[in-house]
Amino acid sequence: MLMSNTDRPARLHYLANGFRVLTPGDHVICAASGARIPLEDLRYWDVAEQRAFASATLASEALSPR
Repeated sequence: MLMSNTDRPARLHYLANGFRVLTPGDHVICAASGARIPLEDLRYWDVAEQRAFASATLASEALSPR
């Protein structure tokens, strides 16, 4: 039986210039908004905290000093 990765969250290890898939899936969840981010659209993440963001604005807000 073939397993589909559709509608399954992926588990990733975020690196400085990319990410490594630890558990296959088709999306991750934005740490700031809770939005679903398809892996092909994932562009913003925090390597230190290992979390993804749906947009540059959300990433900037989350990573800016308080």
